[in-house]
Amino acid sequence: MSNVIILLLTAVIVLSGCYHRKTFSGKRHIATTELTQEQQDSLNFVHTHHYSQNFNFIVKQDSIVLLKGQPEEIISNLPTDSIIVKKGERIAVAEIRMMSSDSTDSVWVQLARDQYTFGWTREKTLLQAVVPDDPISQFISTFSDTHILISLIIISIISMAYLLRKLFKNNANIVLFNDINTFYPTLLTLTVSASATFYSSIQLFAADIWQNFYFHPTLNPFSVTPILSIFLFSVWFMVILMVAVIDEVRKQLPFSDAILYLCSLCGICAICYIVFSITTLYYIGYPLLIAFYIYALRKFYNSSRAPFICGNCGELIRHKGKCPKCGAMNI
Repeated sequence: MSNVIILLLTAVIVLSGCYHRKTFSGKRHIATTELTQEQQDSLNFVHTHHYSQNFNFIVKQDSIVLLKGQPEEIISNLPTDSIIVKKGERIAVAEIRMMSSDSTDSVWVQLARDQYTFGWTREKTLLQAVVPDDPISQFISTFSDTHILISLIIISIISMAYLLRKLFKNNANIVLFNDINTFYPTLLTLTVSASATFYSSIQLFAADIWQNFYFHPTLNPFSVTPILSIFLFSVWFMVILMVAVIDEVRKQLPFSDAILYLCSLCGICAICYIVFSITTLYYIGYPLLIAFYIYALRKFYNSSRAPFICGNCGELIRHKGKCPKCGAMNI
């Protein structure tokens, strides 16, 4: 059953590659050279700031203050009215102005909550208070928040410490420690670790590419740059692996043991993501990832793999000798 599901998912991903993005023709290239200065500035702004007029945001902070006066009036400290847009409300970019006279931030953005509610704010203030109106962007923003990461680290460590203690006490199956006879769970932890390392590497060495993906996200690995394509393929590979893991665990363990095993697997994957995504930002993640791969592969090969079958009951066994299930001797 798992093989059928994996093949179906793979086929869907491969077929989605039929999409072809049109490239600019020679005529189009010539036309761009005839743009006005204002149009060229607008294109340059989109390229460097990744959003433009009519782009939609959602307020993620408690509120954002928009000033009704013109930017020149605000910079000159003239009195002006203001409006407050609350958390969760949608706002759209109505106009963008470059104010070289503003030493704080030269980019001013006019935002509209509705056709009657307009106001200005600096770009720095705006980007700290909003998130693009896209569920993928909101997911990225949530898991990039420092406070949420710290809370997730604390909760994961406490929960996993309690769960692992209980599982070790009962000699239960745990990935990377006392695993079942399948490589899928180990491969999942290795994939999560490598993906987290690659994710942080993109932020380190290709920040502009990641910023553009944040404003214009997609789950199609065929419609992005090669770097992002590799990352998205790893995400889809994790989804496929998780389906295979659930199917294998269901076959090898009783229901209650399977639930505990999957919970511990999710916890370990969460810790791997947190550890490698953070340590890679300080370049420690690379040697740590190599060490983790060596440990995980050796552990599975030496302790978790069951290459033998009992000649009496057909149970998978890790070593020749007495079968733990029926007691028969296998020589």
